[in-house]
Amino acid sequence: MSKSLKREGVASYIYSIFKKEQGAIPFLLVLLLQSLAYGFYKGVQDNYLAQIVDVNAFERGVLEFFRELPGLLLIFILAFLYRLSEAKIMKIGIFVMGLGSLGLALIPAHVVPVFFFITIFSFGDHIALPMKSTIALEHSQEGKEGMALGMMNSIVNAGNVTSLLIVSFVFYIFRRVGTSASISSFRLTYLIVAVLMGLSLVISGSMKSKAVNEGRRQRLYFRKKYFKFYMLEVFYGARKQIFLTFAPYVIILHYGADTSSISLLLAISALCSIVCSPLIGKLIDRLGYKTIMVADTIVLVFVCILYGFSHRIFAPNVAFIVVCVNFVLDTVISLASMATNVYVRNISDSQEELTATLTTGISVNHLISIIIAFFGGYIWQVVGIELLFIISAVLGLFNSLFAATVPSVKKKKAIA
Repeated sequence: MSKSLKREGVASYIYSIFKKEQGAIPFLLVLLLQSLAYGFYKGVQDNYLAQIVDVNAFERGVLEFFRELPGLLLIFILAFLYRLSEAKIMKIGIFVMGLGSLGLALIPAHVVPVFFFITIFSFGDHIALPMKSTIALEHSQEGKEGMALGMMNSIVNAGNVTSLLIVSFVFYIFRRVGTSASISSFRLTYLIVAVLMGLSLVISGSMKSKAVNEGRRQRLYFRKKYFKFYMLEVFYGARKQIFLTFAPYVIILHYGADTSSISLLLAISALCSIVCSPLIGKLIDRLGYKTIMVADTIVLVFVCILYGFSHRIFAPNVAFIVVCVNFVLDTVISLASMATNVYVRNISDSQEELTATLTTGISVNHLISIIIAFFGGYIWQVVGIELLFIISAVLGLFNSLFAATVPSVKKKKAIA
């Protein structure tokens, strides 16, 4: 009886944020399985590249060029799929991610095939990425958009935490028994990712999306009213690329962190995100997206300084702790990017326009991402990490100044 009441309580809470008739639960289950898979994938990826494939900092930047290329091409990929609903496109993304992880589980650990299947995985990830936010916003109750995105991020991070802790524990055991992680360990992890993606694909068959969306989405979508959004995405793309690509590599190559340590750090970051995502979602609804955008980028400047100069300011053991705390802080403040999605939703006239605009935004931010990825590794290799994070801090300042110019738009009742 108590279990039944608990289930009803959870369902009631979900439907206080999401529309009941839209059937949000299958969507949230898909997100959970997909995030479990992604946690396993992310938990081993950087160490696999550094320790098994022997990828240096410059090659890591080259990989990111190819890994982020699907994001730049996303607007054209989704233009090709314009007749499909958001739910169907998300299923395609999950399927492609499963293929990429299966390839990594089966191929030899050589640079070219590894880069190829990481890029395949990235294609699927980028195809599904804008669909998550769009479906969450489509399913949300009026006035609960921030909370809907917050719950979505909490579920994603819960899955990430679970799988990252498993990876951290398993590789910690390897270290304790004096056995270095072998290629078989990494291959098994990628195989688990493929299986979880398969389960996610099966459950995604129950997902609902408005049939009216099918066949109405614009092929290519650029509008003058979204100029400020496009510019914010350019700044976000630069910031995201530096931290996603080079922050873990700083901790691995500069401070010697192993797979267990990196996975644990990612798990702690995801755990903090679980707690902070709903809070940031509420703050967006309460204070407005503009306030959150500006505050986020101001904090980012200090994060950049600590990343680039901790090894010069502190003793090595203290610097390592500072950089790890910094990594967690950066993960939390990056959640503020939800504010940009709410801003777009508030100025969109339809569901199709929202999806098309978010998709265009991803392609725009990846235009700068692939440039930063390619040259970031070169800057690190030739000049050092200090300049890399100084550039990021300057971009953060410009981002903050530009976010301050974003108008506060009244919430629209609903988008059709």
